[in-house]
Amino acid sequence: MSDLFHTEPKKPLAEALRPTTLAEVVGQRHLIGPGKPLRLAVEAGVPHSMILWGPPGVGKTTLARILARSFDAEFIPISAVFAGVKDIREAVERAQAALASSGRATILFVDEVHRFNKAQQDAFLPYVESGLFTFIGATTENPSFEVNPALLSRAQVYVLQSLSDDELKELLARARANGSLTGLDFADDAIDTLTGYADGDARRFLNLLEQARTAALARKLGRVDAGFLAEVLTVNARRFDKGGDAFYDQISALHKSVRGSSPDGALYWLSRMLDGGADPRYIARRLVRMAWEDIGLADPRAMRIALDAADTYERLGSPEGELALGQAVIYLAVAAKSNASYKAYNEARAFVKQDKSRPVPVHLRNAPTRLMKELGYGHDYRYAHNEPYAYAAGETYLPEGLEGLGWYEPTDRGLEAKIGEKLAFLRRLDEEASKGT
Repeated sequence: MSDLFHTEPKKPLAEALRPTTLAEVVGQRHLIGPGKPLRLAVEAGVPHSMILWGPPGVGKTTLARILARSFDAEFIPISAVFAGVKDIREAVERAQAALASSGRATILFVDEVHRFNKAQQDAFLPYVESGLFTFIGATTENPSFEVNPALLSRAQVYVLQSLSDDELKELLARARANGSLTGLDFADDAIDTLTGYADGDARRFLNLLEQARTAALARKLGRVDAGFLAEVLTVNARRFDKGGDAFYDQISALHKSVRGSSPDGALYWLSRMLDGGADPRYIARRLVRMAWEDIGLADPRAMRIALDAADTYERLGSPEGELALGQAVIYLAVAAKSNASYKAYNEARAFVKQDKSRPVPVHLRNAPTRLMKELGYGHDYRYAHNEPYAYAAGETYLPEGLEGLGWYEPTDRGLEAKIGEKLAFLRRLDEEASKGT
């Protein structure tokens, strides 16, 4: 155990274990395994422009460095967070110098390329087209939205995946093998805790492992368990970007879980978003939308419950108000579903947008003046409350030529089943009126 307390690695653990070849990379077998795209590119010795898209800590920068080494290319890394057009010009000059002096190709690696604006992305596009350098971009955001179409069309997009628990445990085994954890034993529950906290992020896993090692060194411990980790680790929220793909992916999963009548799925995604720091007020607004869009008149109570949950959160705040959101999510998930009103509204709006301006039928017009009455406004209008069943059978309320549109078609679920029965009855009254019976 003396090695543990007197010999520390000079490099951070994440750097000490950074792979230098494809064979050393943990994870991403769908890209670098035998017969897979990036391995085939290396074996062929033909570099091509690409965008590596994936969550943090899955090896985007590492892969770019390995590819440059494999192709024996000059490697120029820049960060879109700090770089500007001036840095791109300098990279161009370095690439030109490398080509002129040694004939070496250059790989320009742009980390967080989504941070570049259109002008900055356009600045290096001509050099990608000319072949001066091969472009490799890394991004955590969807390239479809964040990368210029012109650049996107010239680069192959590769999607990197979060590391599995088994792959993270492989990193632990490598740390043990290189002597970084000599004399230190990790209990099974500690390993499970670390993989859970890492959330598929290799860099986070290694940083947490290093934190645990440093704490054990300070306390002169030789064994780490879950209880010790709970005391000493500083753990950030799980992966969640309030403005990025994770945000929209998770709200989409919540919405689809409610629509699919899965209370457990809905609660899981609600909890994930709250755990990740999503604004509960935003979630409350989305719940109200779900009630109107996916439940509608099949259960009108859903709208009231969603609104009451939003009001409750405003009064109580976190964490007490989040219980109201959780209860609303359960109710929405188990409520009868109907998008009939939503569809009818959209169809009506679409029709009116492309249709001509049709006049209001004369019998439906108001007649507050003598002239309007003389012109026939309101003439022959039938007051529904004075008719049998409070329904003016055979009356029309649409402009001429639009009879029988039938946008709203209630489902046979929840309250809409009763609404459907009523509308069917009223249609029978209309048919009888048209036959003069």
